[in-house]
Amino acid sequence: MYLKGNGVQKFVPQTQNIGKMIKVKLRAKSISGNRKSLYLDFYPAIPDPKQIGKFTRREFLGFYLFDKPKKPIDKKHNEETKILAEQIRQKKDNQLNKPEIYNGYEKEQLRLKEQGEQSFIEYFQTLVEKKTGSNYDNWATVYHYLNTFTNGNMPFANLNEKFCNQFQEHLLTAPSKKNKLRKLSQNSAISYFNLLKAALKQAFKDGYLHTDLSAKIKTVRHKETQRQFLTLEELNTLAKAECALPMLKEAALFSALTGLRFSDLEKLVWGEIEFIKGNGYFVKFKQQKTNNYEMMPISKQAYTLLGVPKEATDKIFEGLKYSTYTNHHLFRWLTKAKITKNITFHCFRHTYATLLLSKGTDIYTVSKMLGHREIRTTQIYAKVIDKTKREASNKIKLDL
Repeated sequence: MYLKGNGVQKFVPQTQNIGKMIKVKLRAKSISGNRKSLYLDFYPAIPDPKQIGKFTRREFLGFYLFDKPKKPIDKKHNEETKILAEQIRQKKDNQLNKPEIYNGYEKEQLRLKEQGEQSFIEYFQTLVEKKTGSNYDNWATVYHYLNTFTNGNMPFANLNEKFCNQFQEHLLTAPSKKNKLRKLSQNSAISYFNLLKAALKQAFKDGYLHTDLSAKIKTVRHKETQRQFLTLEELNTLAKAECALPMLKEAALFSALTGLRFSDLEKLVWGEIEFIKGNGYFVKFKQQKTNNYEMMPISKQAYTLLGVPKEATDKIFEGLKYSTYTNHHLFRWLTKAKITKNITFHCFRHTYATLLLSKGTDIYTVSKMLGHREIRTTQIYAKVIDKTKREASNKIKLDL
């Protein structure tokens, strides 16, 4: 289980005695059919093996007694059930109050049994709560799919390769959380499944799993996606076209001139724009996706798009929000500009990268401008440029 203190979570084995003698009583609760269900009553409460971080006073045994039995067979059933229940009560009492009577092997078996009964879903939730920014959003999304797939019930003891493979298949066919009418993309499904593997690896390190299950599972390979982008001519046409949502137009063109993501534009405030004499304008901000702090130079034209400066804490694109409404206006704006490509807002970031590369900017500089951690991420754009060059070269043909 996890005990919280001073903001730090500390792992404590369930078999650990908290310091007080725990009274274990055998009690009965009336149920249907003139029967009584037997359960163990603990005082004080003990850590609940099925819910991480919670405590319980009861443990139902799954046995019942007949209330006022008349038939000999019912009386015998009561006698045998009481003996068995008392044995279980005594064993639990020893486990909680006299752990010294168990040898090393028995203690380990008890520990493994109790950990196996704990909920992997709740453990996953504790991992989600430690994340921040878009990392939190991704982990929370995986928790959503995992919780739905298992109906909120998955003990550690039931985790195996078969379950993991079935969950991966579920993700590959599941509807998108943002748009129920669309299937989750293959690359998103794979990224989410890799977070499940990360959770399994952490569970192994924390001692909940006996083996590193994550190392045994194969992940479907990422599908190489085609990055859609606008040519400089298309971008200029779009800039001249009218948009019913002016703020969306400003944000989109600013993204195309700076490479900033939608999530970064949403929270961008005037205090993050800075002018340094002799060096020009900069955006200093913390990337939502990577949590890295960036100091990015921007052009004077990009700055001019923002309009009249306001207070340092005011958002530059106040009211900008990812929604069906916003996407609708984006589509209408593209239609007015007679652009038929399947363009999403993120494509403006793609446009920024591809235009820089096409104008001769080296890939290392482009990688830094985009805030990529690894240059191989930026190489995807280089492939797009190579493909575009190839298509352009094939347009020149001689009549031989």
